[in-house]
Amino acid sequence: MSSTEIVLYGTALSGHAHRVELLLRALGLPYRFEPAPAEVRQSAAFRRLNPLGQIPVLQDGELTLADSSAIMVYLVKRYAPDSVWLPVDPVGAAHVQRWLSIAAREVMHGPSIARLITQFGLNDDKARAKRIAARLLAFMEEHLAERDYLAAVDPTLADLACYSYVAHAPEGGIPLSPYPAVRRWLARVEALSFFKPIPPSPLPAELDDDAA
Repeated sequence: MSSTEIVLYGTALSGHAHRVELLLRALGLPYRFEPAPAEVRQSAAFRRLNPLGQIPVLQDGELTLADSSAIMVYLVKRYAPDSVWLPVDPVGAAHVQRWLSIAAREVMHGPSIARLITQFGLNDDKARAKRIAARLLAFMEEHLAERDYLAAVDPTLADLACYSYVAHAPEGGIPLSPYPAVRRWLARVEALSFFKPIPPSPLPAELDDDAA
């Protein structure tokens, strides 16, 4: 257990911050959530925490860490090194790392970017984001057809890293109805005792309600 206050900088709608918050809750670590909207991230004080101006940022005593994957690896290694969240065996660790990479690539450039364009007006290529999302979801559907979780028989960092933006893909105009195995996996994550949802955003007109 941490002997110093853990502070997580983020926003309620950030999937990157959400995955870290889920892990903090899973590990039973007390923490303070510090809102860091765009105007805060542009400040000199925040840039001293992360010169890139991105969230999440975690402070644990004198340690300051940015990047959600790096933060999650640190938290497990520091506070739960023998837990299921990050396997210690080479193969298990590699399986988790693969999904952390997918979270940073396909999940980010597919569902996440589509949501940012739709909900927050990001100037990017939505058609490309939807194509990436379609490939990702088809891959995940096949992968999860006979599995409960992404990287192991138990939930790991892989599931936390990929959950948030996949679950909220409909907010970017990407339906989940064609992917029953993906939806079952999302439900399994949501059923975990520590789960906390991201506040929902309105579904776009391009997405039929029954396709969500």
